[in-house]
Amino acid sequence: MTVATPAPSPVVGPRYKWVVLSNTTIGVLLASLNATSLIIALPVIFRGIRLNPLVPSNFPYLLWMIMGYMLVSAAVVVTVGRIGDIFGRVRMYTLGFAWFTVGAILLSAVWSTGSTGALELVILRMVQAVGGALLMANSAAIITDAFPAGELGFALGANMVAAIVGSFLGIVTGGLLSELGWRWVFLANVPIGAFGTVWAYLKLKEIGVRRRARIDWAGNIAFAAGLAMVMIGATYGIQPYGHSLTGWGNPFVLGMILGGLAVLIGFVFIEVRVEAPMFQLSLFRIQAFTAGNLAQFLGAIGRGGLQFMLMIWFQGIWLPQHGYTFVVTPLWAGIYMIPWMLGFVVAGPVAGKLSDRYGARLFATGGMLLSAAMYAAMMTFPPDFAYGPFAVVMFVSGIAMGLFASPNAASIMNSVPARHRGAASGMRVTFSSVGMPLSMGLFFTLLVAGLNARVPAAMYRGLVTHGVPAARALQLAHLPPLGYVFAAFLGFNPLKSLLGPAVLSHLPPAQSAVLTGRSFFPHLIGPSFTHGLSLVLTFAIAMSLVAAIASSLRGGKYIHEDEESKAQKAGLAAQTAGSPGGDG
Repeated sequence: MTVATPAPSPVVGPRYKWVVLSNTTIGVLLASLNATSLIIALPVIFRGIRLNPLVPSNFPYLLWMIMGYMLVSAAVVVTVGRIGDIFGRVRMYTLGFAWFTVGAILLSAVWSTGSTGALELVILRMVQAVGGALLMANSAAIITDAFPAGELGFALGANMVAAIVGSFLGIVTGGLLSELGWRWVFLANVPIGAFGTVWAYLKLKEIGVRRRARIDWAGNIAFAAGLAMVMIGATYGIQPYGHSLTGWGNPFVLGMILGGLAVLIGFVFIEVRVEAPMFQLSLFRIQAFTAGNLAQFLGAIGRGGLQFMLMIWFQGIWLPQHGYTFVVTPLWAGIYMIPWMLGFVVAGPVAGKLSDRYGARLFATGGMLLSAAMYAAMMTFPPDFAYGPFAVVMFVSGIAMGLFASPNAASIMNSVPARHRGAASGMRVTFSSVGMPLSMGLFFTLLVAGLNARVPAAMYRGLVTHGVPAARALQLAHLPPLGYVFAAFLGFNPLKSLLGPAVLSHLPPAQSAVLTGRSFFPHLIGPSFTHGLSLVLTFAIAMSLVAAIASSLRGGKYIHEDEESKAQKAGLAAQTAGSPGGDG
């Protein structure tokens, strides 16, 4: 049974919307900064717990450290958004800040070593992801409650800029904090999280429309379980299986993906039959909502794994060829990718503001088309490219992301009834979050295919030429490419890690220096990498073009109007007009 609850009407001042925007911006900044700082600090973290991430038996820990957070967040974000619709978005958002902060404290306190310590870190990261989901699901809904429809694009654009800035700042801070010790990567989040929690508790008000309802446990469990199964299957699809370089033929992978899809189909049947569903499937009848989410999903698949591909390109090939040791390449890769961030920072709020006036279709569709053009431009660069032109392409690619992201988000959030904003925001985040691991699975599969077509023969010739015994060279040449790709990504010298002291100690010093130097591996992998990357970029272009088509089908500017929405906005406008001072 659903019980209507009158919209609460706390007195808020005219500056309240800026309080909302600043607090939610800190929330998404914290979540995104945490994710990338962890990736950069992974080598230091694994050294700290005395576990080598490049040992094949330890690879699942490495993969789950990266993917586990995304998996849990995507699986529960719609659920926590719906709970926010029922019990209060601000209440759930504030809980998310506190939850995330406690998670950071627990992560910094892990004292176990070896596989036990790695397992504890993975589990606690997945627990922390629930806090991140509470923040992400409810922040956009809180912003939508506080801002007029004509200013929502700008507000969401500024919020998304914080997420992008956080992801790049995380690269720098992760590198710097890891110099102090791996625990600081987590502890540094605690003061920000504590401040954000207290500020949210004291300043944010429940002004959104709420409707009391029973929690749809069957729907929640089915959606989370089905989505988790699909994403687990996609995650393990990256790993080698038997004699295959990837795991897509693994019965476990196929069973998880097909079983997850079956559970998601069951979720649809549950939702159309229960009295108070977790998610109103009828929202997909709204053209702007459906087209916007479809474009979001396709765009996320097209670009989600591309940042990893570019970082591997920088870390494994370009930076070593320009004098950087493998130890420092993760940090400098983030610095050299700043033009991408700057493009988004420039375009995000501007595109959001313009979409408030002219609608989202032109900007979001144009952003996807421009993304496709920039991916095509990246295909023309050689492995050892000139940085200036490449930086321009990254900058324009960031502009394309900004043109799409905030107008598309505003279009989705403006299109739904006020009482469903939390669940709608959760669904929007879900489409984006699911796109990332699916993109990584597909991109790494295409990259591995490209590498395996050329690297084994080149590696065998290069190793034998420099004194490595033929039997050992043949063994190393047929290792799964994912091993040395992740070695470069984590800042390890790939060939030094693969050869090890047992081989290197028996080689003449000059030969050993060549094999483990900064130029041998980049020259070895460069042509094959660009071949694999061309497959990745071709797929990204196709996804971007289909996303552009989906975006163009959203129709003209559309803002959902119902009695609840009108009453809430009218009450908020009256309060702010009548309150010349105060921030709420």
